[in-house]
Amino acid sequence: MPRSVNRVILLGHLGKDPELKYTASGQAVTKLRLATSERWKDKNGEWQDRTEWHDVVLWAKMAETANQYLNKGSQVYIEGRLQTSSWDDKDGKKHFRTEIVASDMVLLGGRGQVSEREALPRARGEEPAEAVPVPNRGPEITDDDIPF
Repeated sequence: MPRSVNRVILLGHLGKDPELKYTASGQAVTKLRLATSERWKDKNGEWQDRTEWHDVVLWAKMAETANQYLNKGSQVYIEGRLQTSSWDDKDGKKHFRTEIVASDMVLLGGRGQVSEREALPRARGEEPAEAVPVPNRGPEITDDDIPF
């Protein structure tokens, strides 16, 4: 049986604030502009950088969460699928747009940003769950305890 896979995984930073809109039926949709970068040394030993820009679409609660907690520069992990649409402009020229339709999102980042664990319950109007204590795993091991 033939199989196919349409899966995209991105980890990047937002190039601008999310844009939240609602469809005529009241469904939330947010569009993100996500940058991913790569760095390598060329044949002359010089560092080269390349940034790729991705258009990401999020729906429903994920769209509202992204709009509430992300802003320009935020780091985010996105999983989803590629979807290409086409249309004809007023001059009859055909245009294409390929977007990532997100199925999962993890809010990342440093100080001052809200973690996904806090953001998702708040997006549903709930309080974040209390931190779960880590069980005591015995005495702390120091360098003096290692035999080599």
